[in-house]
Amino acid sequence: MMFRFRSVNSCLRRLLHGGAVTRDQVLEQLQVCSAENHVFDVVGKNKAKLTVDHVNYAVRLLWQFQKERPEMLRTVDLIKSHQQFLTLRVLAENKIDLMDDFMLIDMLYAFLRLNMEPHDSLIQQLVSEAWLRIDRFPMASLSKFAVCLNDQHLQHSPLMGRITSIVNERLPTIDDARILTALMISVSSLVSPQLRDALISRADHLLHTTDPSNYNIPRRMVQFLRNIKYIHRPLLERCNEIFLRNIPRLDAENLSIILGLYQSLQFNNCDFRLAAKQKLTELIDSSIDPFSFTKLFVALAPMATPEIRERLENTALLLADELNAQQALAVAEALEEIQSRNLSLMNKIASVIQRNLHLYKSVEVARITQALFLLQYQNPELFATLRNILIKFLEHSVFPYEVTMLTRVLSMLPCPRLEEAVVSRVDAVVEQCNLSELNTISFAVAKWVRNDQSYRHNTHSKYVRLLQTLNRCGHERLQTADRLDLLLDELKYVSGEWFEEMLLDETMITLQRMIDQINWTNVSELAFFLTRINHLSPPLMDRIASVTVEHIHKIHYSATYATLLPFSVLNYDPPQVDELYDACIKRFTPHLSSFDPHLLVLLAYSLAVADHFPEELIRAIFSIDFLGKLDSQLETLPDALNMRTRLRLMELNRAVCLECPEYQVPWFHERYCQQLHRKGNGSVSPVQQQIHKMLGEVLGGINCVQMAVVTPYFYTIDFECKLDKHLKPLSYIEPSTLQISDRGKVHWDTSSLENIRDELPTGAQRVAVDFLDSKYFCKNTHHMKGEALMRKRHLEILGYRVVQIPHFEWNSMELSTQDAWKEYLKKKIFR
Repeated sequence: MMFRFRSVNSCLRRLLHGGAVTRDQVLEQLQVCSAENHVFDVVGKNKAKLTVDHVNYAVRLLWQFQKERPEMLRTVDLIKSHQQFLTLRVLAENKIDLMDDFMLIDMLYAFLRLNMEPHDSLIQQLVSEAWLRIDRFPMASLSKFAVCLNDQHLQHSPLMGRITSIVNERLPTIDDARILTALMISVSSLVSPQLRDALISRADHLLHTTDPSNYNIPRRMVQFLRNIKYIHRPLLERCNEIFLRNIPRLDAENLSIILGLYQSLQFNNCDFRLAAKQKLTELIDSSIDPFSFTKLFVALAPMATPEIRERLENTALLLADELNAQQALAVAEALEEIQSRNLSLMNKIASVIQRNLHLYKSVEVARITQALFLLQYQNPELFATLRNILIKFLEHSVFPYEVTMLTRVLSMLPCPRLEEAVVSRVDAVVEQCNLSELNTISFAVAKWVRNDQSYRHNTHSKYVRLLQTLNRCGHERLQTADRLDLLLDELKYVSGEWFEEMLLDETMITLQRMIDQINWTNVSELAFFLTRINHLSPPLMDRIASVTVEHIHKIHYSATYATLLPFSVLNYDPPQVDELYDACIKRFTPHLSSFDPHLLVLLAYSLAVADHFPEELIRAIFSIDFLGKLDSQLETLPDALNMRTRLRLMELNRAVCLECPEYQVPWFHERYCQQLHRKGNGSVSPVQQQIHKMLGEVLGGINCVQMAVVTPYFYTIDFECKLDKHLKPLSYIEPSTLQISDRGKVHWDTSSLENIRDELPTGAQRVAVDFLDSKYFCKNTHHMKGEALMRKRHLEILGYRVVQIPHFEWNSMELSTQDAWKEYLKKKIFR
């Protein structure tokens, strides 16, 4: 018994002694570190004792200290240059085999965040080891590994392809929105349409279970949509609701990011813009450092009032010298967006940019050049330097998108003669370009041909060869295209003479070849494209109409605007015309309050052009509350969209007053129209002057015709004449209220805007004579567009007999003599 007792006692002593020994004193020292130098002290004193756990903990701690600081206060370069950081790096590389899966990825993530270069042997070995283990990674580690690959610009690598495949296989098992959104962004370059839809569906499901105060989750979802250039409105609207709830917690940086993502997606939300504007305005006084102020300036300046803009520009002037290279670029682009004329600020920003030119990448130099050029900034020396840098980047570039961008920006700058190296580089990549890139290059070539003085009378063969290659590549790309969605994506921003002359016919043939691929997901995009190119295609539009009627419940209510646009603008009635308009009106009517105000005005106007005036829609727009909200929104919109919306509201107001008097909507645009007419004194074309002279001869005197007559509700008629009941011209007692100068400029008498008309004798009639140029007709036919017909309807309601003179009739071979023109006018007026 005594022996057994001694044995147990001895064992307990050993166990107690062993427990003391297994206390990890190095880890305990690391756990109490409060700064980087403390970590390095511990590492330096315990080099021989450092295990893989110690190295992992120390590296993660170094990144944690940095992460907690504002970006401008981080000291990553100092950490990397410290001797003990090298110790940690060497130990990590030597102990990779000992790391478990979590530790391996955490170590890679932390080292990358501490700005270790992707080509460093440690990073390469960590990535290689992760590749070997990738199929067994839990989704949290896989997500973090995908982020690391993105940081190294490996988003198109086979390794990322394997991650994409794993995501596709395990997607139903992902229940953490943070993990999912990190993966969505990482694999966005490689997702198929099927995986895209599955990811969006899963994201939408998880968004309902996410803490609504966590705005980073929806922000990453919107970033994914931006990356894949796909507008999924239901998901965007749900994310937007979360952003709106979190406005009080959002800082200038996050607001700037969200607004930038929305702008890239061309997604407007009035409520968010107004709330963001208010919050950013409140942040002005506290945004006094270069980082936060730059974010504030970029987000707020484009939608601020003139007074706030001036205040922002004054602050930017004070902080300009403290801006880094990226901040100066951001401010320059914001100044271009608001078309600033603050020369002192432009000079300051240009100075900061000039001393940091060596830091910029090719895309950034292109953005700088474009911003300064569009600002009409005068600094020949700086532009010459930028041009030389752009050419050097171009000579070494192998990416089609980069060559296209650099070519486009180079074509903006004046140059006496184009370098052969530029043409050869463009020629080298042009066969890899998509339709949008080919179109961009065609613009550049056209500018070079116009500007090259040495070949003014004889286009040089280098340009001819390049244009021939562009034409061939464009036709080949269209002829080999087999997916409508991809084709529409390439055609989204294509326009201009080269496309219309060389590729438009082939494009329409290709679209008709793919007519069976038209479905509810792409009808609105195809419809908008047809409207934009002003091309009437009955087969395609009939298919759009039938798909829309059949699947209207699947189409987002806001997409009904783009879907209906070609039918109203191009004045085309498909066989199912009544069903089409009824289905779309029923689809959007329950959601009127969810529309952005400006979009609702544009929708109502397009319906008015087609002679549709849904009462619920009209009453919603002409309510006091709606007009007040519209006014607030217009203050935040770009100038061009602001002016277009105001004009469409006036035209809608006029249409409702004339065609739907039973709605009792008042005409409240009198002053607006007067201002518009005074500002918009245009010129009279030679054809209009010719018609004016001949009308005088046909009617028996120039006093029997008036030119540029302003009607009630402010239509401007090219020519007006009066005929008595026997169809004999009546002369005007008052002289014409405008004069035409030698250069064709119209000079108004302001009294002409009062819409006062003399009384007609019994049985007499007013005749409005309008010359219709090409803008009133579809590009590919003589089919008259909807706005010309609406104008005719309205003038007839105002008591006119309307005579329309199409340009193709007036300029035809049949009317090539004075007598023929006069006979034509007689038949039109005295029929």
